[in-house]
Amino acid sequence: MPVDTALAKARESDLDLVEVAPNDRPPVCRIMDYGKFKYQQNKKSHQTAHHPKTKEIRLRPKTGDHDIEFKVKQAVGFLEHKDKVQVSVIFRGRELAHIDEGRKVMDQVITKLLEVGKLESPPQQQQKRMIAMVVPKQA
Repeated sequence: MPVDTALAKARESDLDLVEVAPNDRPPVCRIMDYGKFKYQQNKKSHQTAHHPKTKEIRLRPKTGDHDIEFKVKQAVGFLEHKDKVQVSVIFRGRELAHIDEGRKVMDQVITKLLEVGKLESPPQQQQKRMIAMVVPKQA
């Protein structure tokens, strides 16, 4: 179709005549709403990029085995979604006298998470919290 005819059709339907492939012989043009096209391209580019977030799972030294399993399952989901996971064991009151119990819980969680992630920072005691960071494995 000649360029003049295509341009007339585009104007009569309130659309734009856009050159899609300028390097081809003959050049390829398309009648479309250019603003809508640019908006959709911009929207697609934002969807593909994932910005990792830091998710936290909180535990206590006396947390039950089933509850730990549930928290680990959540953390595995976060790691599979390419988010970092901060594992926190929080001590209250007299629990600070039994940090070894919190260390056992922390080690139990970390060993289960190492199947899908890797340890970024080992467990560290910060006042009433023991914190470790697990990041997803590079695939």
